[in-house]
This record gives sequence, structure tokens and C-alpha cells, in this order.
Amino acid sequence: MKRQLILDDGTIFIGKGFGADKETIGEVVFNTSMTGYQEILSDPSYCGQMVTLTYPLIGNYGINRDDFESITPAIKAFIVREEADFPSNWRNESTLDELLKVKGIPGISGIDTRKLTRIIRQHGTMKGIICDAAADVNETLGKLRGTSLATDQVEQVSTKTPYASPGRGFRVVLMDFGMKHGILRELNKRDCDVVVVPYHTSAEEIRRLQPDGIMLSNGPGDPKDVPEAIQTIRELVGEIPLFGICLGHQLFALACGGDSFKMKFGHRGGNHPVKDLRSGKVALTSQNHGYAVDEKSLADTRLEVTHIAINDGTVEGLKHLDYPAFTVQYHPEASPGPEDSNYLFDDFLTLMEEEKKGELTNA
Repeated sequence: MKRQLILDDGTIFIGKGFGADKETIGEVVFNTSMTGYQEILSDPSYCGQMVTLTYPLIGNYGINRDDFESITPAIKAFIVREEADFPSNWRNESTLDELLKVKGIPGISGIDTRKLTRIIRQHGTMKGIICDAAADVNETLGKLRGTSLATDQVEQVSTKTPYASPGRGFRVVLMDFGMKHGILRELNKRDCDVVVVPYHTSAEEIRRLQPDGIMLSNGPGDPKDVPEAIQTIRELVGEIPLFGICLGHQLFALACGGDSFKMKFGHRGGNHPVKDLRSGKVALTSQNHGYAVDEKSLADTRLEVTHIAINDGTVEGLKHLDYPAFTVQYHPEASPGPEDSNYLFDDFLTLMEEEKKGELTNA
């Protein structure tokens, strides 16, 4: 089954189709991780995107029930050099091809993913379409260029109704902007009493839940497309300890008076070095984002930059100078990737504990 990938600039790749047999349009990005393809394809932050994996062989250890980061993948397509037909692993339950068919996600293999990645690095992310190899190129290119990419990705992947993940420790309200289950797992591991709420939940509704802390999750798209979340965060900063990850980090910056911008091709992979400006230590991190906080915009805010990316100097962490609130651009829960920064969840618990002690002292 021959398929073609056509980019917005007119570049054409011919390859073999796998997964669902359907046409799809999305933003073409690349991820440099060597493992973790199951977590990548089920990460809600990829909503609306067609992901190119730079590692040449994908699907070799199959699919298992434990490594999903969401129940319903929102990714548009998978683009790989070689897709393994016969995976081998003791946890394997199905092939990548079988999973993509069930989930309605098309894939294309056998193309030069190195060339595709270099195009994205040079020109930036761009729209693309995967279609049958027999489709008329000019007609298909016209359809691609006439299609606007969605801006409601957070609404698509956020939970529709609140739900609880009970524990006997601190109560944490987790604002779901496209939450990876890895974040919930880390909070549950620390016995937190977690209430997951939709992205548009108001500050008043969150106050009624009487949380000890608020977690701002990861998610897809431009943070400026979620103004209701920015307003909620703005109202709650200073009232309740807060920890933000990825999109949550960007929303926190906007709520505190900062700004964000779209990156040329973003950070997506499992080996991005990040420096902690306070300790001077460098950690390898898992990342997936196409937007970043503008450091210059923080000059007149009460935010301090705590972490920076070694590769390009972009902002990777923030701390409020007056209130118990901090955020990071990368993923301390990993999945996939290194767990060097897992301690940040413990820092969040410490922040809630200190706030609770302060309240008792002042009572």
C-alpha cells in the first residue's frame, strides 16, 4: 500500500502505508527519542501533529498495556524509516501497525526521515498531508495549503468532567490541559489525593475543592489559545502552592505578565540538557513543546528564571519571587526519557507542607 507525504513547501516523500488507511493533515514535527514510541504516540501534547521519529527502527518491542500516556491517542500520524513487522519483547501484546489501525491513525514508513528532519530543522515545522500515492499532487497540495490547523487542541484532549484519584496525603487539583498519565502516577505514588479537572475550570470552582496544591499539566498547542486557563491561574497564584509542567509552565508565565513565542522546530526528545541556575547542575530531560517563554518579557514580572536549555538558552524553569509557585518546561515524570528531575514532585510536596505549617502557625 503506497502512500505519499506532501509538505506545505511542495516536497514529496513516497513510502509504504501502515496503520489506518485514511488521509490526514497536520503539523509535521520530529522527535529524537531512541525508545518510547508508545508513550510518544499516546501523549496528548501531540494533538494535531504528525510525528517523525528520527530513530530508524520503530515498533521492534511492540505494544503493551502499561506504557500508554492516554487512553485515546490524539496524534495525527506516525512517520518512520522502518516499521517492525515482528516485534519481540516479553511484554508485547500487539504490533504498532495493529494499534494504529484500531485507533484510526495512519502511518508511513520507508521514507528518508533524515532528509525530512533536516528540512524541518532548516525551515521550521510546517503542514503536511499523508494520502494515497495515486492522489493528484497539485490538487492535494491545494487542499493542504487551504486547510487551517486547529487551535482548540486543549479542548479536544482535556477531560470533560472532573474525576478523583484518591489518596490519603495532600489534596492536589490537577488542571488537565492534555495530561500525561505519568504526572498522575507520580502524584499517586506520593499518596496525593488528586482531583483532575477540565482546562476551563474557574478559580472559584477550584477553591471549593479546598486543595493543598495545584498542578498545571502539559498539553498541546499555543498557550495563548487558552485564555480562560490563564485567568484562572492569575486568580490563584499566591493563594495555593502551584507546580506547572510544559504547557502549564507557559500558562503560568502568561498569567504572571510574561509572554511566549512559537519556536522554529521545538524541543521533542529524551536527551535535552537543562541547567539549574541555582545549583549549576545539568540534567538530561524529556521534552515535547513547540512554544517557549520569552525571557525578555519577564523583566517587569516577579518571576525568576531557574533553569535554561543548554542547547539554545531558552527558558526551562521559573519561580515566583513572592509566592509558593514554580514551573518547568520539561517533563520530570519522563515517560519516555530520563528521570533525573523526578525530585521536583518531592519539591512540590515540600512546598505544600511548608505552606500548611505556615497556616497552622498563623492560626
